[in-house]
Amino acid sequence: MAIAIDLSGKTILLTGASKGIGAATAAILGEAGAHVVAHYGSDREGAEAATAAIPPERLLLVQADLADLDAVERLWTEALAWRGRIDVLVNNAAVMDFSGSFAAPLETWDRVWDQALDVNVKAPARLMRNAVNHYLEVGGGAIITISSWAAQRGVTNPATIAYGASKAAVRSATQSIARAYARDNILAYIVTPGVVRTRLSEQFAATQGGEDQISATLATGKWVSPAELGNLVAFLASGAVPQMSGATIDVNGASYVR
Repeated sequence: MAIAIDLSGKTILLTGASKGIGAATAAILGEAGAHVVAHYGSDREGAEAATAAIPPERLLLVQADLADLDAVERLWTEALAWRGRIDVLVNNAAVMDFSGSFAAPLETWDRVWDQALDVNVKAPARLMRNAVNHYLEVGGGAIITISSWAAQRGVTNPATIAYGASKAAVRSATQSIARAYARDNILAYIVTPGVVRTRLSEQFAATQGGEDQISATLATGKWVSPAELGNLVAFLASGAVPQMSGATIDVNGASYVR
């Protein structure tokens, strides 16, 4: 259930809008009245389903392969050209490959690391660079980065070490922006979910003995819903808590308390 937040007049660029957290967030941002630039990689059908309730005049779907930095630049350019301004950037899209174990062949190890760095770090960094420069011109804006509790506590499955490291890198980059540009009205937040009801988490659970095994380790015994994260993103996008800029917000049901 969405919370009552008014994002009317705001233009929000959201990456990875076709599945999981991104799909739920896209729907919630649209319900709150935002103009949504919904990025997707290959699953246009998923992006269309996630944004089906958003009126056409408040929706722009943009395809881009985030492993291709030229495509990342095109994504920003198209998003900005749509309404001439972007108020909020939500860096959500990410990949997590389970084949990068320490026992994997070196070629596989390198491929997994390259992909994680390209999609999870370089692409969002490019978008953040564009966002900061744009915000300096227009008087401010916000960046919301979806990281992971793996960025703080490490991964459970060492085969996903590249994912955890990439999420730590993008978290640090976002914190640096918050510190450097606070006086320029540029806000930056980091959201670090625990186990979320997404395809990636379900795949992870399968490597750890199944969902019951994972749920037994959680304080509430429950997985985080994508909608809960979407509501949080909408709240941060509203600008209601500017002094929270730079914060890392844990969403894991008290399973990991810092």
